[in-house]
Amino acid sequence: MITVSTVNVNGLRAASGKGFTAWLEATTADVVCLQEVRATPEQLTDAVREPAGWHTYYAPSVVKGRAGVAVYSRVKPSGVRIGFGSAEFDTAGRWIEVDLPKVTVASLYLPTGEAETPKQEEKVRFMTDLVAHLKVMRATAAIGGREAVVCGDWNIAHTEHDIKNWKGNIGKSGFLPEERAWLSELFGAADWHDVVRRIHPEGPGPYSWWSYRGKAFDTDAGWRIDYHAATPTLADAARDAVVERADTYAERWSDHAPVTVTYDI
Repeated sequence: MITVSTVNVNGLRAASGKGFTAWLEATTADVVCLQEVRATPEQLTDAVREPAGWHTYYAPSVVKGRAGVAVYSRVKPSGVRIGFGSAEFDTAGRWIEVDLPKVTVASLYLPTGEAETPKQEEKVRFMTDLVAHLKVMRATAAIGGREAVVCGDWNIAHTEHDIKNWKGNIGKSGFLPEERAWLSELFGAADWHDVVRRIHPEGPGPYSWWSYRGKAFDTDAGWRIDYHAATPTLADAARDAVVERADTYAERWSDHAPVTVTYDI
């Protein structure tokens, strides 16, 4: 069995002071994927940068205070790769992958975007580069008799079941028709699988992000944008999927909640 958890920490230094460290000490996960770390490894305390019992790997952004992804693993990987071969994005702190026994695990932070702006154009370019890599990653795993899972903040709600106020977000980045179609292609012909939706086929949710504004968390007006996208055999091996939603607003240490899946491999 291997348990993989993913969470956008919304700034690792801030999250560590609000509850992330306690969560990490308590988790039974074997691998933890982090997004929006923001800090470089040198800016983290020793206890956060290299917590006892974990092998930690970081991919910070060249733009200070932005993005950043990481992987914590209880088992030392046989390989670690930063970026996915994109000249534009490999130094942007948005992709890191590690090779573990039988499975490659990647931490992804897909750009947020903003409809009808250069930020959305950047997001589309990232998606184009990413899907090309995912096709290669899928084929490489199949040839090598391995599995793969891409965990992270995808910043796209796939269907109306993945966002509480879907009518109010039509036309906004994160719920644009072309973004949703891109995910449909990925979870269809590209043969990657949305593991949480397979375990929880009925909506709404389970949501993994809630705005800090208003009463979004209290009313569960969330978005499901944090995915485990797995190769077919690994998706079939998923036994449990949980969104670790905080009990109260005050107990949150990020605007996202960890999404944790256990695989029987």
